[in-house]
Amino acid sequence: MATKEFILQGFTERTHKDAVRELFDIDDIKSVLVSVAYMTESGVEPLEDLFTKYAPLLTVFAGIRNEVTSYQGLMKIHGIAGSTVYAVDTGSRTVVFHPKLYFVRGAKKAGLVMGSANLTLGGLNNNIEAGMLFKFDLSKPEDLKVVEEIESELLAIPKDYVEHVLLMDHPAKIEDLKVNGRVADELAVPPPHPSTSSGGKSGSDPVPRIKLKTTPMHRRLRAARPAKPPVAPVAVPVAAAPAPVVVATPTAAAPATGVNLDLVWESKPLTERDLNIPTGTNTNKTGSINLDKGLLPEEEDHRPYFRNKVFDALNWIYRSPTVDEAWGQFQLVLKGVSHGVFDMVVRHTNSTTSPSYLQNNAMTRLSWGPMRDYVADASLIGRTLALYRDRADPTQFIIEID
Repeated sequence: MATKEFILQGFTERTHKDAVRELFDIDDIKSVLVSVAYMTESGVEPLEDLFTKYAPLLTVFAGIRNEVTSYQGLMKIHGIAGSTVYAVDTGSRTVVFHPKLYFVRGAKKAGLVMGSANLTLGGLNNNIEAGMLFKFDLSKPEDLKVVEEIESELLAIPKDYVEHVLLMDHPAKIEDLKVNGRVADELAVPPPHPSTSSGGKSGSDPVPRIKLKTTPMHRRLRAARPAKPPVAPVAVPVAAAPAPVVVATPTAAAPATGVNLDLVWESKPLTERDLNIPTGTNTNKTGSINLDKGLLPEEEDHRPYFRNKVFDALNWIYRSPTVDEAWGQFQLVLKGVSHGVFDMVVRHTNSTTSPSYLQNNAMTRLSWGPMRDYVADASLIGRTLALYRDRADPTQFIIEID
């Protein structure tokens, strides 16, 4: 009989990534099958070395038309020369291809990981997931029977469902799925979808981020490109133009105007200082957060990055000989709850000879302003801040802390 191991990722130190990698420890591997509902580039990367080593034996089935499986994920697998990848399209948003399993067969042994884990960073490591690891002895008829059923039934679906199980044997086919909206584009990040709204009121939500027994892994962040300036508004006579208004409270609970966003920055775990709740006698509240290196690619210089690429579409004005200032609109989403849209000021120190610049410190700061009553919350310590820019209007942003 097959041996069995229960995996409760997150509540135990065992991850699905480790269990899947363990499948490849058997001798004389003959076939590798992967079937998942969701697949992303960052999900493929932790297993890429093994997928590459056994590429001619690898067959992958990934569901599409689900707003998660991505163009980049399919291209990552397709780029592993010799592998076979199928996109499974049910033709319906309400019928989801959902089987999640990882299978390796050798000459005498076979292994299977089956459960809730998708080929995503969350599924393999970061989420709370449950699964089973089976190890089969092919000298035993009952084990051999199960292994043969797994292989035969999975490998039959391309022939049985020709219209729905699509061989991705050319990049143009994957590109076509992206153009038609049947796979997600990781460069066009959908906005956070808060399940609730606070109605623009700050309130107590003391629930801390759950502390799991697994070490979080981070997706690879791509640096933003300079935004295209928004379309110039129609000229209005000066006498008729209203005076600018600085909003000190949330203006709305609605998200930014566009459908897609660019993820332009992600912080490292937030500290008391970041959240304007410093502790100790030698630390003062600054009212702002430094926009530093965070999780930007190593080659990206964070010092000019925010002024020249992230906030370049804002109307920058002179504040002092060394400081430029601009205003933008930021929606605040905390732990899945929207708290409205705020007018916030960004300041950038333009000196390239100051000690701060030469020490590679942050040169751009985002003033919390009216957001301070929402972010000064100890339950946010250790979480990360993701900053999104609206593709349709690059003067609109979303701050998500989760």
